[in-house]
Amino acid sequence: MKRALLVIDVQREYFEGAFPIRYPTGHLESILKVMDDARHAGVPTVVVRHHQPDPDSPVFRNHSDMWQLHDEVESRPRELLVDKQLPGAFTNTQLHDFLKQSGIETVSIAGYMTQICCDTTARQAFHLGYKVEFLSDATGTLDVSNKAGSVTAEQLHESILVAQQMFISDVINRKEWTSRLGAL
Repeated sequence: MKRALLVIDVQREYFEGAFPIRYPTGHLESILKVMDDARHAGVPTVVVRHHQPDPDSPVFRNHSDMWQLHDEVESRPRELLVDKQLPGAFTNTQLHDFLKQSGIETVSIAGYMTQICCDTTARQAFHLGYKVEFLSDATGTLDVSNKAGSVTAEQLHESILVAQQMFISDVINRKEWTSRLGAL
């Protein structure tokens, strides 16, 4: 089963900006480790970067400091950089074409935020016929409060993982994912 690693939205906005990711502990280290393991195993890596379509947006403004990829992600090799404006990495991008041309059957999801862009991209991939691996400790989120209510990062992360495992994805941790690379 030929796989690709999708590293979604690991941008400065999530470290120094409006949306500091706080859960799970070690999320960035896990993302960097899976990127390194993918490179070592010959698994193609696609880095995805989000920007808001509004040129005056206070968050994820195209070409702003907070829009930039985290330095550690930027410095690692990748086969493709995908820029997107909506939560799903397949919407109005070249991602699906690249994966098909590369013979990819399985996509592995890492990055931010668990409940928005990671969840949406995993669902899109499943709908397009890919097998999906959702990396539980290489995705992350934060506490959320809005007019619908409040939820802790832990609750939100776990609920998305449980929902993904029900039908969409095989939810695994970084160590399990890395062990699967040895079977390639």
